[in-house]
Amino acid sequence: MITEELYLELKKITEEEAHILNGGAAIEREIYMSQEATPKDVYIVDAKKLLEAGKLIQVRPHTRFVYFPKHTHNYIEVIYMCCGSTRHVIDGEDVWLREGEMLFLNQKAEQEIYPASEEDIAVNFIILPEFFDYVLKMIGEEKNLLRDFVIDCLTGENEEAGYMHFKVAGILPIQNLVENLIWSIWNKQPNRRGINQVTMGLLFLQLMNHMERMETNTENCSRRLLIEVYSYIEENYRDGELTELAGLLNYDVCWLSKEIKKRTGCNYTELVQEKRLNQAVYLLQNTAMSVMDIGLAVGYDNLSYFHRIFQKQFGMTPRKYRIGKEIRK
Repeated sequence: MITEELYLELKKITEEEAHILNGGAAIEREIYMSQEATPKDVYIVDAKKLLEAGKLIQVRPHTRFVYFPKHTHNYIEVIYMCCGSTRHVIDGEDVWLREGEMLFLNQKAEQEIYPASEEDIAVNFIILPEFFDYVLKMIGEEKNLLRDFVIDCLTGENEEAGYMHFKVAGILPIQNLVENLIWSIWNKQPNRRGINQVTMGLLFLQLMNHMERMETNTENCSRRLLIEVYSYIEENYRDGELTELAGLLNYDVCWLSKEIKKRTGCNYTELVQEKRLNQAVYLLQNTAMSVMDIGLAVGYDNLSYFHRIFQKQFGMTPRKYRIGKEIRK
C-alpha cells in the first residue's frame, strides 16, 4: 500500500530503536512525556515533545521492539499500519491493527502497545485538534460518528474515552490518500498545511462511506447504537422506515425513537431528511440530472414538497442552488 521508497525510509532502525536493541529495556519517557504518571499510573504523551513549534500535524514511525505502558495523549492520535500488525490494549480492550487499517484515538483513550517486530511498520500521526477545523468544513453538517468523534475531541464535551478502528485495507482511495498524507508531511512539501488539511478532509469523506468497517469500544452502547442508525440511513434514506430499523435491531420503536433524539438532538425523520438533502446537493453539483429526477432519486415523490424543504434548508430553490454553484466556479 505504501511506495517502496517511503517503505524503506520507514523501515530504517531509528536511533531510539537501536538503543532498545542494544539493551534498553523500556521506552525513554523523556522522548514522549513531560511529567510523571498520573495517580492512575497513566502517563500522558505530550504533543510538545513530538511536534515542531507552530506545527499542527506530524508523522513519525511507530517505535518497535518495546512495550509502551498505559498512556493517554494531549492530542489526537491516528495510527496507520503500513505492513504487519500491532497489538494495542485500548480502554481495556484488545485491538489488533493490521496492514492497511487505521486507528483514531481521542485524548481520553488509555492505550498500551505491545512490542512490534522489524517487519511491523506503522506510522503515528500526531495531530492538534485545531488541524481539523478546515476538515469539518469539508465534510459538512451531516451527522455521522466520524464527525461527532472529531467534535468531541475539539470541544472536550464527551467525557468518554474512545477509539475508532477502521478496517479499510481493501479500499484503494483511502490507501492512496493516507499515503499522500504521509508523503507530504514526511518530505516537508511546500504549502503542506493546506494540502494536508484538504487531503485529510478527502480521507474523512471516504471513511464516511465505509462506516460499516469501523469498530469502537464495545462498552460504548451509545456509539454502537448510532453506528447502526447512521448505517441504516446511509443505505436506506430513500424509503427506510423507523419501524423496520427497530425490527432489525430488536428494539421497541418508541424506545429507539427517544434514544435517537436524545443522542443526536434530532428525530429519525430529521436525520433522514438531512441525508436526503445532502445527497440532493451532491447530485446538483456533480450530475446533469434534472431537479425532478434528483428529487425522486433521494426519496421525494412530491416535487413541491422537495422544493419547499430544500429552500427552507438552503435559502434557495434547487435550481438556483445549482446555478449559484456554477457561477462561483
